[in-house]
Amino acid sequence: MKKIIFIFVMTIISQSLMAQKAALVAQGKKFGFINEKGNWLIEPTYVKAGSFSDNVAAVLKDGKWGFINANGEIIIEPKFDKVKAFDSGLAVVTSNKRWFYINKKGEEVEMPASDKVYDFIGGVAYIKRGELTGLINANGDVVLEPKYTKIQAFRNGHAKVRDGELWGLIDKSGKVVIEPIYQGLGVFSEGIITAKKGEAQGIISNGAFTKVEGVLKIWDFRNGEELTYANNKDKKVGFINRKGEWVIEPKYKKVRAFSNGLAPVTTNGKQWGYINETGEMIIPEKFRDAELFSKDGLAPVKVSKAWGFINKSGEMVIEDKYAISTFSPFSMFSKGADKGFVDGLVRVGLKKKWGFMDTKGNLLKDTWFDRAEPFVKIK
Repeated sequence: MKKIIFIFVMTIISQSLMAQKAALVAQGKKFGFINEKGNWLIEPTYVKAGSFSDNVAAVLKDGKWGFINANGEIIIEPKFDKVKAFDSGLAVVTSNKRWFYINKKGEEVEMPASDKVYDFIGGVAYIKRGELTGLINANGDVVLEPKYTKIQAFRNGHAKVRDGELWGLIDKSGKVVIEPIYQGLGVFSEGIITAKKGEAQGIISNGAFTKVEGVLKIWDFRNGEELTYANNKDKKVGFINRKGEWVIEPKYKKVRAFSNGLAPVTTNGKQWGYINETGEMIIPEKFRDAELFSKDGLAPVKVSKAWGFINKSGEMVIEDKYAISTFSPFSMFSKGADKGFVDGLVRVGLKKKWGFMDTKGNLLKDTWFDRAEPFVKIK
């Protein structure tokens, strides 16, 4: 019995550790990291740092870059001129004007020859030879010999590739999923992708292209959502389903995607409201701007010059006095994030300070920071 209890307790502790998150923040001119409770994981001691990636973070010390782990311990001594984020156990660094890969011991790792050294993202990196681009994995295997004039970033496990002037789609093994015969492709989402073939706009499903009548442009589908938006020849915007059928007629000046059952729309381009998936106006057009609803049931809206948050009944539950910008230029690895709530917290700004707020409008630890990055998972 004691053994069972011990295993259960250890499992809970392990799950708790795995679920931990950290955010890069700055107080004064020093950077450190906090957890989701607002407690310091790593005190602000560095003049510059990057967010955690692959469970390590870059830090600047005495003019050189190194890396620390989630306990704040230096695992790679600061000795590099520049660094990029770790991914799959590897990072790109530069020393004496030479770029190369290192592992988490700080050792140089030899990889297949490339005219340029690219950082790993999601377990793959580009290699370039002449005008052509291919892929390698973190083991140093060439998964795709350079053959395309361009490979875009992988999203949902797939990347668009350009062969001459035409576009196709590959997976992370380099396998061709869609032959490069299209004038344009969108982002792969749960088995389908928007595409342009000649002058026709449509959807590819199971390898077959279906033209959607009467559209000029189709925006990408979001995972988990049945509808996306498209415009017609009059540049009015409506919504189509994954079969390419119009579900909500194009009558709006601008719209944003559906999320949590509602989508922001504006008829006149000046005031925004929200419709449901049948096109019914659920929240009247009365906001200067509006963003997507999060899973927490709140959405950022702008009444005057600042942002607040409403619930799905349209009630203002957090006063409109905040900034919600998600890109922080001071961080090397900042790539932006959702503008709304994520797992019960949202990053907001007030009077040139930044902090994290819960769904009740309470400021995390009642603390504002000079700078703040979104939370990322660590182990």
